[in-house]
Amino acid sequence: MIRLGVVGHRGYTRLPEVLHTLLRVAPELDIALQLESKMRDVAGEGAPLGAPQDIDALLSLGGDGTLLRGVRFLAGRQVPVLGINLGRLGFLTSCSGLDLEAGLRRFAAGDYLAEARLALDASLRDGTGVPRHRWHALNDIVLHKGGFARVVRLIVSSNGEEIARYSADGVIIATPTGSTAYSLSAGGPVVEPSVDSILITPISPHTLATRPLVLAPTATIMVRAEDNPQELLVTVDGQVGTTFAAGEALEVSRAGHPVLIVRFPGATYFTRLRQKLGWGSRPQA
Repeated sequence: MIRLGVVGHRGYTRLPEVLHTLLRVAPELDIALQLESKMRDVAGEGAPLGAPQDIDALLSLGGDGTLLRGVRFLAGRQVPVLGINLGRLGFLTSCSGLDLEAGLRRFAAGDYLAEARLALDASLRDGTGVPRHRWHALNDIVLHKGGFARVVRLIVSSNGEEIARYSADGVIIATPTGSTAYSLSAGGPVVEPSVDSILITPISPHTLATRPLVLAPTATIMVRAEDNPQELLVTVDGQVGTTFAAGEALEVSRAGHPVLIVRFPGATYFTRLRQKLGWGSRPQA
Protein backbone atom coordinates (compact mmCIF):
# COMPACT_ATOMS: atom_id res chain seq x y z
CA MET A 1 0.00 0.00 0.00
CA ILE A 2 1.19 3.51 -0.85
CA ARG A 3 0.63 6.09 1.89
CA LEU A 4 0.01 9.22 -0.18
CA GLY A 5 -0.06 12.65 1.45
CA VAL A 6 -2.14 15.28 -0.33
CA VAL A 7 -1.68 19.07 -0.24
CA GLY A 8 -3.54 21.53 -2.43
CA HIS A 9 -4.73 25.04 -3.17
CA ARG A 10 -8.37 25.83 -2.52
CA GLY A 11 -8.43 28.64 -5.08
CA TYR A 12 -8.87 26.36 -8.09
CA THR A 13 -12.46 25.88 -9.28
CA ARG A 14 -11.81 22.32 -10.46
CA LEU A 15 -10.46 21.19 -7.08
CA PRO A 16 -13.69 19.41 -5.90
CA GLU A 17 -13.83 17.45 -9.16
CA VAL A 18 -10.14 16.50 -8.86
CA LEU A 19 -10.56 15.36 -5.25
CA HIS A 20 -13.62 13.31 -6.20
CA THR A 21 -11.56 11.51 -8.86
CA LEU A 22 -8.72 10.99 -6.41
CA LEU A 23 -10.97 9.48 -3.74
CA ARG A 24 -12.60 7.22 -6.31
CA VAL A 25 -9.42 5.87 -7.87
CA ALA A 26 -7.16 5.56 -4.80
CA PRO A 27 -8.69 2.39 -3.24
CA GLU A 28 -8.48 0.54 -6.56
CA LEU A 29 -4.76 1.34 -6.77
CA ASP A 30 -4.06 0.36 -3.14
CA ILE A 31 -3.36 3.99 -2.21
CA ALA A 32 -4.13 5.19 1.31
CA LEU A 33 -4.78 8.93 1.18
CA GLN A 34 -3.83 11.41 3.90
CA LEU A 35 -5.33 14.87 3.22
CA GLU A 36 -4.23 18.15 4.74
CA SER A 37 -7.04 19.94 6.58
CA LYS A 38 -7.95 22.29 3.71
CA MET A 39 -8.34 19.37 1.32
CA ARG A 40 -10.47 17.43 3.83
CA ASP A 41 -12.75 20.46 4.15
CA VAL A 42 -13.33 20.50 0.39
CA ALA A 43 -13.61 16.72 0.01
CA GLY A 44 -15.77 16.25 3.09
CA GLU A 45 -13.92 13.04 3.95
CA GLY A 46 -10.47 11.45 4.13
CA ALA A 47 -7.84 10.63 6.74
CA PRO A 48 -5.81 13.59 8.07
CA LEU A 49 -2.27 14.23 6.86
CA GLY A 50 0.25 13.15 9.48
CA ALA A 51 3.97 13.84 9.82
CA PRO A 52 6.37 13.58 6.85
CA GLN A 53 7.65 10.21 8.08
CA ASP A 54 4.11 8.81 7.91
CA ILE A 55 3.82 9.02 4.11
CA ASP A 56 5.52 7.25 1.20
CA ALA A 57 4.83 9.95 -1.41
CA LEU A 58 3.31 13.42 -1.69
CA LEU A 59 0.64 14.60 -4.14
CA SER A 60 0.39 18.32 -4.85
CA LEU A 61 -2.85 19.72 -6.32
CA GLY A 62 -2.34 23.22 -7.72
CA GLY A 63 0.58 25.02 -9.32
CA ASP A 64 4.28 25.40 -8.64
CA GLY A 65 3.63 27.36 -5.45
CA THR A 66 1.60 24.51 -3.98
CA LEU A 67 4.34 22.03 -4.84
CA LEU A 68 6.98 24.24 -3.21
CA ARG A 69 4.87 24.43 -0.06
CA GLY A 70 4.58 20.64 -0.09
CA VAL A 71 8.36 20.29 -0.36
CA ARG A 72 8.81 22.49 2.72
CA PHE A 73 6.32 20.28 4.57
CA LEU A 74 8.55 17.27 3.83
CA ALA A 75 11.44 19.07 5.59
CA GLY A 76 14.09 17.08 3.75
CA ARG A 77 12.35 13.68 3.79
CA GLN A 78 13.07 11.90 0.50
CA VAL A 79 9.78 10.73 -0.97
CA PRO A 80 8.53 11.20 -4.56
CA VAL A 81 6.54 14.40 -5.14
CA LEU A 82 3.81 14.11 -7.78
CA GLY A 83 2.53 17.50 -8.90
CA ILE A 84 -0.87 17.85 -10.59
CA ASN A 85 -1.17 21.19 -12.37
CA LEU A 86 -4.52 22.94 -11.90
CA GLY A 87 -3.21 26.37 -12.89
CA ARG A 88 -1.41 27.90 -15.86
CA LEU A 89 2.37 27.46 -15.83
CA GLY A 90 2.99 24.43 -13.61
CA PHE A 91 6.65 24.14 -14.56
CA LEU A 92 7.46 21.80 -11.68
CA THR A 93 4.33 19.67 -11.88
CA SER A 94 4.16 16.20 -13.44
CA CYS A 95 0.88 16.35 -15.40
CA SER A 96 -2.33 18.34 -15.74
CA GLY A 97 -5.53 17.87 -13.78
CA LEU A 98 -7.12 16.28 -16.85
CA ASP A 99 -4.49 13.53 -16.67
CA LEU A 100 -4.85 12.90 -12.93
CA GLU A 101 -6.29 9.41 -13.17
CA ALA A 102 -3.80 8.27 -15.80
CA GLY A 103 -0.97 9.81 -13.84
CA LEU A 104 -2.02 8.07 -10.62
CA ARG A 105 -2.21 4.73 -12.40
CA ARG A 106 1.27 5.15 -13.85
CA PHE A 107 2.62 6.24 -10.48
CA ALA A 108 1.06 3.28 -8.65
CA ALA A 109 2.52 0.93 -11.29
CA GLY A 110 6.00 2.42 -10.85
CA ASP A 111 6.00 3.80 -14.40
CA TYR A 112 7.79 7.03 -13.56
CA LEU A 113 11.19 8.59 -12.91
CA ALA A 114 12.08 10.34 -9.66
CA GLU A 115 14.36 13.23 -10.62
CA ALA A 116 16.72 14.18 -7.81
CA ARG A 117 16.72 17.98 -7.56
CA LEU A 118 19.34 19.86 -5.56
CA ALA A 119 17.82 21.81 -2.65
CA LEU A 120 19.19 24.51 -0.36
CA ASP A 121 19.52 24.86 3.39
CA ALA A 122 19.65 28.43 4.68
CA SER A 123 20.13 29.97 8.08
CA LEU A 124 19.87 33.56 9.24
CA ARG A 125 22.48 34.24 11.91
CA ASP A 126 22.35 37.11 14.39
CA GLY A 127 25.28 39.32 15.33
CA THR A 128 26.74 36.61 17.58
CA GLY A 129 26.57 33.94 14.88
CA VAL A 130 23.62 32.09 16.42
CA PRO A 131 20.96 30.97 13.87
CA ARG A 132 17.55 32.55 14.54
CA HIS A 133 15.83 31.09 11.46
CA ARG A 134 16.41 28.01 9.30
CA TRP A 135 14.79 27.11 5.98
CA HIS A 136 14.75 24.40 3.30
CA ALA A 137 14.23 25.61 -0.29
CA LEU A 138 13.81 23.99 -3.68
CA ASN A 139 13.88 27.18 -5.80
CA ASP A 140 15.69 30.05 -4.13
CA ILE A 141 16.65 32.17 -1.16
CA VAL A 142 16.37 35.92 -1.80
CA LEU A 143 17.76 38.81 0.25
CA HIS A 144 16.13 42.01 -0.98
CA LYS A 145 15.12 45.50 0.05
CA GLY A 146 11.70 46.30 1.39
CA GLY A 147 9.72 49.40 0.52
CA PHE A 148 12.47 52.02 0.35
CA ALA A 149 13.76 53.37 -2.99
CA ARG A 150 17.53 53.05 -2.66
CA VAL A 151 20.14 50.43 -3.40
CA VAL A 152 21.74 48.23 -0.79
CA ARG A 153 25.38 47.14 -0.62
CA LEU A 154 25.82 43.43 -0.01
CA ILE A 155 29.04 41.53 0.65
CA VAL A 156 28.84 38.04 -0.87
CA SER A 157 31.42 35.34 -0.12
CA SER A 158 31.86 31.65 -0.96
CA ASN A 159 33.66 29.22 1.35
CA GLY A 160 35.08 32.15 3.29
CA GLU A 161 36.42 34.06 0.25
CA GLU A 162 34.81 37.32 -0.78
CA ILE A 163 33.27 37.16 -4.26
CA ALA A 164 32.04 40.71 -4.68
CA ARG A 165 30.32 43.69 -3.11
CA TYR A 166 27.05 44.22 -4.91
CA SER A 167 25.24 47.54 -5.17
CA ALA A 168 21.81 46.27 -6.12
CA ASP A 169 18.21 45.81 -5.05
CA GLY A 170 19.13 42.42 -3.61
CA VAL A 171 20.58 39.04 -4.47
CA ILE A 172 19.05 35.68 -5.42
CA ILE A 173 20.70 32.40 -4.44
CA ALA A 174 19.04 29.74 -6.56
CA THR A 175 19.14 26.06 -7.45
CA PRO A 176 19.09 24.76 -11.05
CA THR A 177 15.37 24.08 -10.49
CA GLY A 178 14.95 27.72 -9.43
CA SER A 179 16.90 28.99 -12.44
CA THR A 180 13.61 29.28 -14.36
CA ALA A 181 11.91 31.23 -11.55
CA TYR A 182 12.87 34.65 -10.07
CA SER A 183 16.51 34.25 -11.11
CA LEU A 184 15.50 34.01 -14.78
CA SER A 185 13.45 37.21 -14.63
CA ALA A 186 16.44 38.96 -13.01
CA GLY A 187 18.70 37.97 -15.92
CA GLY A 188 20.14 34.73 -14.60
CA PRO A 189 20.96 31.69 -16.76
CA VAL A 190 18.78 28.64 -17.30
CA VAL A 191 20.57 25.63 -15.79
CA GLU A 192 19.51 22.07 -16.59
CA PRO A 193 18.42 20.44 -13.30
CA SER A 194 20.89 17.55 -13.51
CA VAL A 195 23.81 20.03 -13.38
CA ASP A 196 24.35 20.34 -9.63
CA SER A 197 25.29 23.94 -8.94
CA ILE A 198 24.28 27.04 -7.00
CA LEU A 199 23.44 30.31 -8.77
CA ILE A 200 24.01 33.85 -7.52
CA THR A 201 21.98 36.45 -9.41
CA PRO A 202 22.04 40.13 -8.38
CA ILE A 203 18.73 41.98 -8.63
CA SER A 204 18.92 45.19 -10.69
CA PRO A 205 22.67 45.74 -10.09
CA HIS A 206 23.89 49.31 -10.42
CA THR A 207 26.93 48.48 -12.55
CA LEU A 208 27.14 46.73 -15.91
CA ALA A 209 30.19 44.77 -14.71
CA THR A 210 28.04 42.76 -12.28
CA ARG A 211 26.93 39.44 -13.73
CA PRO A 212 25.22 36.27 -12.49
CA LEU A 213 27.54 33.56 -11.23
CA VAL A 214 27.31 29.76 -11.21
CA LEU A 215 29.13 28.07 -8.31
CA ALA A 216 29.98 24.48 -7.46
CA PRO A 217 27.39 22.65 -5.33
CA THR A 218 29.96 22.45 -2.51
CA ALA A 219 29.92 26.23 -2.02
CA THR A 220 28.79 27.71 1.27
CA ILE A 221 27.57 31.22 0.52
CA MET A 222 27.48 34.01 3.08
CA VAL A 223 25.73 37.35 2.51
CA ARG A 224 26.14 40.39 4.76
CA ALA A 225 25.07 44.00 4.41
CA GLU A 226 27.93 46.50 4.14
CA ASP A 227 26.04 49.34 5.85
CA ASN A 228 23.17 49.44 8.32
CA PRO A 229 20.27 47.91 6.39
CA GLN A 230 16.73 49.18 6.65
CA GLU A 231 13.75 47.07 5.69
CA LEU A 232 15.76 44.19 4.23
CA LEU A 233 13.88 40.91 3.86
CA VAL A 234 14.77 37.26 3.37
CA THR A 235 12.26 35.35 1.20
CA VAL A 236 12.28 31.58 0.72
CA ASP A 237 10.78 30.12 -2.48
CA GLY A 238 8.77 33.34 -2.78
CA GLN A 239 6.48 32.28 0.06
CA VAL A 240 7.96 32.58 3.56
CA GLY A 241 10.72 34.56 5.21
CA THR A 242 11.64 37.20 7.76
CA THR A 243 13.40 40.55 8.22
CA PHE A 244 17.18 40.99 7.98
CA ALA A 245 18.71 43.30 10.58
CA ALA A 246 22.05 45.07 10.96
CA GLY A 247 24.91 42.74 11.87
CA GLU A 248 23.12 39.62 10.65
CA ALA A 249 24.37 37.15 8.03
CA LEU A 250 22.57 34.85 5.62
CA GLU A 251 24.28 31.47 5.09
CA VAL A 252 23.20 29.18 2.24
CA SER A 253 24.52 25.77 1.22
CA ARG A 254 23.42 22.58 -0.47
CA ALA A 255 20.86 20.59 1.50
CA GLY A 256 21.82 17.15 2.75
CA HIS A 257 19.18 15.42 0.62
CA PRO A 258 17.69 16.24 -2.81
CA VAL A 259 13.99 16.63 -3.57
CA LEU A 260 12.52 13.82 -5.69
CA ILE A 261 10.24 15.20 -8.43
CA VAL A 262 8.10 12.70 -10.36
CA ARG A 263 8.48 12.72 -14.13
CA PHE A 264 6.75 10.40 -16.58
CA PRO A 265 8.73 8.91 -19.49
CA GLY A 266 8.53 11.11 -22.58
CA ALA A 267 8.12 14.40 -20.69
CA THR A 268 11.64 15.83 -21.03
CA TYR A 269 13.04 19.01 -19.49
CA PHE A 270 13.52 20.74 -22.84
CA THR A 271 10.03 19.81 -23.95
CA ARG A 272 8.72 21.62 -20.88
CA LEU A 273 10.96 24.62 -21.60
CA ARG A 274 9.51 24.92 -25.09
CA GLN A 275 5.94 24.47 -23.88
CA LYS A 276 6.04 26.60 -20.74
CA LEU A 277 8.39 29.39 -21.81
CA GLY A 278 7.49 29.50 -25.49
CA TRP A 279 11.02 28.75 -26.68
CA GLY A 280 11.37 28.35 -30.42
CA SER A 281 7.83 29.49 -31.18
CA ARG A 282 7.16 32.04 -33.87
CA PRO A 283 6.06 35.49 -32.75
CA GLN A 284 2.36 36.13 -33.07
CA ALA A 285 1.22 38.47 -35.85
